[in-house]
Amino acid sequence: MCWWVKTNHLVVHYTQRTLRRAVGEQRMRKGTRTEYRIVVRSELSNRYAVAFEGMEMETKNGDTILTGEIIDQPHLYGILDRINGLGLKLLSVQALPEDAHPSAERKREL
Repeated sequence: MCWWVKTNHLVVHYTQRTLRRAVGEQRMRKGTRTEYRIVVRSELSNRYAVAFEGMEMETKNGDTILTGEIIDQPHLYGILDRINGLGLKLLSVQALPEDAHPSAERKREL
């Protein structure tokens, strides 16, 4: 499986191998939730929230930051496919450390 990401001047080809490297070799087992931060070029309006349901959207300096829990790799690849389908430029994909989740803070309080 591969993804194509359009930019103004070139097309970048992503394979599963390069995507694994992009997320820090994060190995996700089926049903394992991981918090991700995905950054795309463009300030997306709220109407795009439907395409990224369950993700928080924040616009900053001409980019949009999507943050939220990803259930498994097919879920992650589905989001990346939507980004590609909308013609957005993918800037970064980052798995956040477990202690960075708001849910981790709630667990510590209990």
